[in-house]
Amino acid sequence: MTGRILIVDDLATNRIILKVKLNAACHETLLAASGAEALEIAQAQQPKLILMDMQLPDMSGIDVCRRLRASPATQHIPVVIVTGINDRVSRLQALEAGVDEFLAKPLNEVILLARIRSLLRVHQTETELRLRSETWGGMDLAEGETVFAMPGRIGLIAAETAISMVWRSALSPYLRGRLMVLSPAAALADTPPGAAPDFYMIASDLGRYGSGQRLVSDLRSRMTSRHSAMALVLAHADPETAAMALDVGASDLFTMPMDPQETALRIRQHVQRKRRADGLRSAVSTGLKMAITDPLTGLYNRRYALAHLDRIAAESRETGRRFAVMVLDLDRFKAINDTYGHATGDAVLETVAHRLSRVLDPGTLLARIGGEEFLVAIPRATLGDARHAAETLCRAIGGAPISLPDGRGSITVTISVGLAMCSNPPPTPTRSAAREALARADAALMDSKTDGRNQVTINSAA
Repeated sequence: MTGRILIVDDLATNRIILKVKLNAACHETLLAASGAEALEIAQAQQPKLILMDMQLPDMSGIDVCRRLRASPATQHIPVVIVTGINDRVSRLQALEAGVDEFLAKPLNEVILLARIRSLLRVHQTETELRLRSETWGGMDLAEGETVFAMPGRIGLIAAETAISMVWRSALSPYLRGRLMVLSPAAALADTPPGAAPDFYMIASDLGRYGSGQRLVSDLRSRMTSRHSAMALVLAHADPETAAMALDVGASDLFTMPMDPQETALRIRQHVQRKRRADGLRSAVSTGLKMAITDPLTGLYNRRYALAHLDRIAAESRETGRRFAVMVLDLDRFKAINDTYGHATGDAVLETVAHRLSRVLDPGTLLARIGGEEFLVAIPRATLGDARHAAETLCRAIGGAPISLPDGRGSITVTISVGLAMCSNPPPTPTRSAAREALARADAALMDSKTDGRNQVTINSAA
């Protein structure tokens, strides 16, 4: 089954007809005969989409939609009104209440199923993003969902600039946003990240530029515009063309003549959904970054470092090239904390991390793996290169004093380094290749500490 869909209609015959059509398309269905029953099922069963009649025995479909949108548990479920009442006022009221689609009876099965597929794709993507975002939030790794109040960027694309300008004039009284007249070539031109339109309104016939469906497909394949909402403007309602447009990536279909107010409501809804998804993607990205980053120094943490070290070891096995692993430890760091306080200790760690980052090559792994311990891994290294890098790190830290916070003077800090050269390190029954390399470097670090600190010791197996 591809998705559980709630059918809401007071007539049993209508419910059965829709159920048969949807079951034939491999959708699982739930049935409700009233608005109250629909709200109860939506809360309990969390359907992926709701098909609802406008007129129900206890309340209107619009009232049901308003209540769904008011509840955090159901506010993101797509709602499609299916009704024989197809007047303009009803459509506008439904869209203002948050209805995603308004389909008039008699239903065209091809368009109905295409609309359902399109809405389910969007809902599934948003649900996955929200789940990941909430996971990071539950781990205190991401901020809450952001409400985007900024006006949307809307691209208007037709065969002739004059047509796009007519669209802009008609929409501008009803739409708060930047309405941009674009040619198909300009729409496909490279744009900086985040600068592409949030919504594209594209004519189905672009004259010498070809088909609007082709442009939708091209925009979907590009990184900068793949998440934008898009509507294809049809000269007349052709079911096969409409269904194909939805399946290749169109978010909506507009037919001429255009009702500017209704079109503006639809565009605003698409922009809000797109911005909401952008916010969720940003939260997920932030959560992923925070999950692998040390919050104090901004360096990678131990979890990431070990995984990256495994990849370096795998590359060593493939290429036969050696790699270097170093464990660095600040000397007598406990005394700094005990004398000056933990705030000063944190400032010292931040300065050390900055100095290490500044002298290491970009391809080198640098991570904080413990309280005052750092890991450095250099792929494709020789012993001479690794020794030189380790000695450079010692000079970078100990060669100049570190200023204390609040102008309380400065202190000199040194580090001890354990260096291990590795060539296809064999894993043990209890340790991966990365952990085995790390253990050898750690053993060398202990020798540096024992022999007087502020020095580099190379593992004897190198």
